[in-house]
Amino acid sequence: MFKNWINLFMYHIKNNKLFTALNIIGLSIGIAGLIFAILYWNDEQSYNDWNPESENVHQVISDLGNDIIWGYTCSPLAQYLTQVPEVSSFCYFNTWYYNEIITYKGKKELVAKIFDAQNNFFDYFPFEFISGDGKSAIQDNGSIALSQAVAQRLFGDENPMGKQLQYSGRTLVVRGIYKNNSKSSIAPEAVTNIIDKQLEENKDQWGNFNFGLLLKLKDPSQKVKVEKILNNLFFKYKAEKEAKEEGITVEKYIEKYGKINNILEPLKTARLHSKTNGYPEGRGNYQMLVILMGLSFLILILSIVNYVNLATANAIKRAKEVGVRKIIGASKGNIVKQFVFETILMVLFSIVLALVFVELSLPYYNEFLYKELIIHGNQFYLQIITIFIVTVIVAGIFPAIYVSNFETLKVLKGNFGRSKRGVWLRNSMLILQFAIATFFIVGSYIVYQQVQFMLDKDLGFQGEQVLAISYRNPSDDKDENYLQKLFNRYETIKQELGKIKGVKQVSTGAFKFGNGATSSSSFNYNGINIQGQNMAVDFGMLQMMQIQLKEGRLFDEKFASDTINSMMINETVQKMMNEKNPIGKEVNWNGNKLKIIGVVKDFHLYGPQAEIPPMSFFHFKTIQWIMQNVNTIYVKVEAKDMEQTIEGIEKFWVKNVDTEYPFDYDFVDKNYARTFDKFVRQKNLFSLLNIVVILIALFGLFALASYSIQRRMKEIAIRKTLGAETNVLLKELSKQYIVFCVIGFLIAVFPAYYLLSLWLEDFAYRITISFLPFLIGFIILLILTLVVVLSRAYQATKVDVLKYLKYE
Repeated sequence: MFKNWINLFMYHIKNNKLFTALNIIGLSIGIAGLIFAILYWNDEQSYNDWNPESENVHQVISDLGNDIIWGYTCSPLAQYLTQVPEVSSFCYFNTWYYNEIITYKGKKELVAKIFDAQNNFFDYFPFEFISGDGKSAIQDNGSIALSQAVAQRLFGDENPMGKQLQYSGRTLVVRGIYKNNSKSSIAPEAVTNIIDKQLEENKDQWGNFNFGLLLKLKDPSQKVKVEKILNNLFFKYKAEKEAKEEGITVEKYIEKYGKINNILEPLKTARLHSKTNGYPEGRGNYQMLVILMGLSFLILILSIVNYVNLATANAIKRAKEVGVRKIIGASKGNIVKQFVFETILMVLFSIVLALVFVELSLPYYNEFLYKELIIHGNQFYLQIITIFIVTVIVAGIFPAIYVSNFETLKVLKGNFGRSKRGVWLRNSMLILQFAIATFFIVGSYIVYQQVQFMLDKDLGFQGEQVLAISYRNPSDDKDENYLQKLFNRYETIKQELGKIKGVKQVSTGAFKFGNGATSSSSFNYNGINIQGQNMAVDFGMLQMMQIQLKEGRLFDEKFASDTINSMMINETVQKMMNEKNPIGKEVNWNGNKLKIIGVVKDFHLYGPQAEIPPMSFFHFKTIQWIMQNVNTIYVKVEAKDMEQTIEGIEKFWVKNVDTEYPFDYDFVDKNYARTFDKFVRQKNLFSLLNIVVILIALFGLFALASYSIQRRMKEIAIRKTLGAETNVLLKELSKQYIVFCVIGFLIAVFPAYYLLSLWLEDFAYRITISFLPFLIGFIILLILTLVVVLSRAYQATKVDVLKYLKYE
């Protein structure tokens, strides 16, 4: 039986090579798209799955109101957490990695992910230890734990345990070697416990939100209760205390400064559903993940619809075969099994071809997503089997039942070829194909418009030919003149860089374009509390970036007060102050009386997709401690001989500024462009999938139009005999497809508008969806439809009519 089925299957493949190839290619493209999406989904969902504590561990997130949500909190909570019965333990940590050199016996290794946390960190992230154990690995501030890879780089075959290392002016003892797990929200290459000193220095500072905090709950269901306890602690020790010091009621204080709410986010869902960047490995792009999965399912549906359409249309050619088989005793069940068997073979071929597509395209896909995805894992194979089963059921069962229900007498009389059985199904599925293609064409155009809108938007500054050079301040903060030494060092570097040929200007600021300021503080004006980005700058910084002034003046070395009690604000702050003329007005900035001397025009600090935050500008000497936050020096260079200028800067830098670390720089405009890179990638993804969808839809339309016209060849021959002109025949053959195109377009209009409107809600600055994308989408779809259908119809009108009339 199977041998007979296989022979029949091979026979029909030979007689229908083109349509079989179109069917398999279309189905394999749909399956390949879903495989790509599944690989991405599995990778993102696997974060922290290895961690047995992922459901119990929660990070404390601080909601300060006005859409200010931070992934860190303050130190004083520690003394009260031991009194919360629902909390079994807690661990403070720094929410970033240090990129520093570790030295052993003169051998230096630059380690990119050095993490600082309290001594019980490995209770929360229980990595597998090769030497030592998690409880003693960072028992004090003289200990360090190394990942297996870093230990190998530093020590080779030597046993690292108990050895002394030099790190950032400290001598640390290696007390543990662990295996790193890259699919983790915290995946350090080395772990230290130096944070305790910082916690002690801030133990009474309820307003300094500097530290990440993990809580381990005895019962995760008590999360809301613990949140309320933390809120009450802030209310009691911050709001009530500061209201009393200011001589106002607590209600007035909250009205003036807002209320701090604490959110506990479980580690299990932090990767994709966190409200902020609370972990050093960052967040996944959940929106991108959902979009990719959704579009991949749509493409697979389109492929399956295409397959069913072709299968039911092709069934007409096999009607006599089915009739003969029924006459000689084949049951409906036997015929169903035969056609399902053929579908199984087709789907197997398609899956194999899809896996080949994926394997060949995976390097480009990884580059597109900035991932290192590979095909492996039991979960993935189960998903492939699921895809196979679902595809066979959906694509195989209905065509098989449809064929098995052919009426034997009609088939054997020879008039089944003109039967309309199944036409309504094929037409409905063709309309669905048109609807899906419309969604992709319209969506691709709207995404393109939005991304182009961001690319063309005036950012409010000019970053061309400006280098952003990574800069490290000395770490020795024990000297009482430490801050002055920092400033003197910077001034020397600035002067020397200015002497290099091709360097036009040198300055700095405690912020990065695209990443924001390194700190944020509130200030008060007439009872209005404003949480501004601390934009500490040197003279000339704003001029170098061509940031425009709205009113007043910029900082100027001629005015001594500009380094004592002057500040500038941006337009956003001016609006929040409700002050038409803020020049000369005083504000209370953390106890400092500062006078506003200028208003800077708003510019995009984080990216054109984000709101412009309130910004407070002042010189470093005005608020001296911010000099510690400077990690970038900006250098504007001439376009001519730029390579030689950069080489000169690098030679000076590695010799006089940072002798141990590699020279690291980027152009401001290129670095800034990466802030909305994910949206550019979404545009590229939509464009790519749009091409795929159109190709699959055209495959189906081409095959279906061919079958439909083939079925009407005798009608065409009779019409030609009676004198019908070619243009009349073309109109008659194509009009139904134009109607299907219009219906499919109308079906897709509302879903496309609704879903694209949801996507645009993520942008602070966005386009308005107009009728144009829908008009363009319809015109493109109609043109493609007419090109395919008319080309096939035109060929049909040129046939020899005798070939189709001689048997009538």
